[in-house]
Amino acid sequence: MTSFRIESGPFASRQIDEWATGDRRFKNWPVVYALDGDSRVYVGESRNVVARFRQHLETAEKAALHGARVVLDETFNKSVCLDLESYLIRLLAGDGRLTVLNRNEGITNAEYYARADYQQVFVEIFEALRDDGLFEGTIREIENSDLFKLSPFKALSKDQEAVVEDILDGLFDDLEAKRGSQIVVQGDPGTGKTIVAVYLMKLLSDIKAWDGSQLESDSVMADYFVEGYPELLQDFRMGFVVPQMSLRKTIQRVFKKTPGLHPAMVMSPFEVGNREGHFDLLIVDETHRLRQAGNQPAGPLYKMFSDINIKLFGRDDQDLTQLDWIKEKSSHQIFLLDAAQSVHTADVPMRLLDELVAATGELQRKYRLTSQMRVRAGEDYVGYVREILSDLPPEPRAFADYDLRFFDDLGEMREAIRVKDAEHGLARLVAGFAWKWVTKNDKSAYDIVIDGVKLRWNQTDLDWVSSKTSADEVGVIHTIQGYDLNYAGVIIGKDLRYDAKLGRMYFDRTNYFDPTAANNMPRRGIRFTDDDVLGLVRNIYAVLLTRGMRGTYVYVCDDSLREHLRKFF
Repeated sequence: MTSFRIESGPFASRQIDEWATGDRRFKNWPVVYALDGDSRVYVGESRNVVARFRQHLETAEKAALHGARVVLDETFNKSVCLDLESYLIRLLAGDGRLTVLNRNEGITNAEYYARADYQQVFVEIFEALRDDGLFEGTIREIENSDLFKLSPFKALSKDQEAVVEDILDGLFDDLEAKRGSQIVVQGDPGTGKTIVAVYLMKLLSDIKAWDGSQLESDSVMADYFVEGYPELLQDFRMGFVVPQMSLRKTIQRVFKKTPGLHPAMVMSPFEVGNREGHFDLLIVDETHRLRQAGNQPAGPLYKMFSDINIKLFGRDDQDLTQLDWIKEKSSHQIFLLDAAQSVHTADVPMRLLDELVAATGELQRKYRLTSQMRVRAGEDYVGYVREILSDLPPEPRAFADYDLRFFDDLGEMREAIRVKDAEHGLARLVAGFAWKWVTKNDKSAYDIVIDGVKLRWNQTDLDWVSSKTSADEVGVIHTIQGYDLNYAGVIIGKDLRYDAKLGRMYFDRTNYFDPTAANNMPRRGIRFTDDDVLGLVRNIYAVLLTRGMRGTYVYVCDDSLREHLRKFF
């Protein structure tokens, strides 16, 4: 039987006075509340919500809100309220209809007695609040949205929290000492590198804006909301660098909906190079996708690359990379990377990534994220996939609670993905770039035709995963890297093949159609062998095979490779 009740009314003194003389729980019981108005919302918890509301009325930001909802329940305690508060904040941020005014350092994910039972009640509370107009989307729609997945309102894992704390401690020490610094954060797919970056941007923005009048928080990060830290961030200029266009546009949408952040903070490396002035801090996501000179996807970018080199260094040195631009344009850098996700010959050379990771010194700090946040199969699955694609494959194994399947019929796999999309949403087909993109010029044609199954590549490069037509299309690596799916149906094309006699995989250039990804760099005298590109193609399929949170389905086009891989899935 439902034990909660939601009281609502205007956020005004007369309503607060009325509540003060009514139910005793308004003055002496743990409750959760939401204040909203003018497309904004604030969620809080308190043991004395009447007193807390009167405090809020004295602040300009909260006083501008005009609606109040209070969730009352005789069984609530402090732990339950903190959990419900975090739950509602996360869903409101992902819903996107209202701008969430909360800071992000108070989001919790702590265990307590009967938590599973209370979380069932939370769903009922959400539905009641949705019926009352506070939410627009359903829980499934919200949790499948990029706004939710990339929101800064996240409860960090233990290793993410430790990394964020260490980064903040070091950064503030460096700022106080007026010295530069360089931080490298490594992590496999699904360990939350992008989440750490977005969380840091929001947290630093909130610390910078803190003026001492805001109510205290019980979170670990609350230690930074005291005198001294905000002063170090005055006139502090931050930027968030995202090399991939699709992921960059999505994060810009997140920043647009987040107080303290702005879409202009999210930039391409070219935009960083062209921006006037110096940055105090640049956070670079997917550092392995920064580019080197000599292999740009569009003609005008060759000239822009040279122009930026001259602007920053006074010379057009072809050995300079976008990694050099970041270092030149900022006093402090945070590089988030996974070298095994480099997928293009134009990406910064592995040698430079190795040097970045190996650099030593007091101001060269290194961290590694290990907790698997995406794939239910756990941390071992990513390593297993990479070993499968290597010349030293592992022993075949299974993963509990993870739906890993191998298909001999592409039509059956497509139908299975459609079923999962109907059940859970975010089930998509993805593939290596092993087919020509015919539909770019002929919308009536098909790009991928296998055993009577006809498919088209993604129609949009931006936010393809959430686009209306994506369920009927196939996503290429550039539209899916950095994103989560619930289920991924991976088509391994004939760009990756297997020589059974030699017992090794090889790259088939005749079946590789990424326009520039395997190009040589004649201006620099650099040629890429088939073995060089084989490493990138293996990385591409490793990325595709680690997108699915609940499951991964696999279809292999090359007969010999199919028989080789069958036993591993």
